[in-house]
Amino acid sequence: MAITLTENAAKHIRNSIVAKRGGMGLRLGVRKVGCSGLAYTFDVAEAVGSDDRLFEAHDAKVVVDQEALRVLDGSTLDFVRDGFKEVFKVENPNAKSQCGCGESFNV
Repeated sequence: MAITLTENAAKHIRNSIVAKRGGMGLRLGVRKVGCSGLAYTFDVAEAVGSDDRLFEAHDAKVVVDQEALRVLDGSTLDFVRDGFKEVFKVENPNAKSQCGCGESFNV
């Protein structure tokens, strides 16, 4: 089971998450919500718990709990800029469909 980080995602984690907000990296997860059932969550990772997996690339760390990893396995985490909008983007091979607004998905 694995999560891949692009260089852009790693740079944003290092420079904006860790440097400005503290913690050791980014916590990536999922929660039940929206019209399609699940949505991605992003938060500061303070530590790696016993039920967590740690992924490292390009000097950045991402923490994912085992339950979320079942849905996120094989995903690539990127950070993209589109005009004034800056967001983490998850390319998830397990997502079968996405709602019209792009905020939620199902597996």
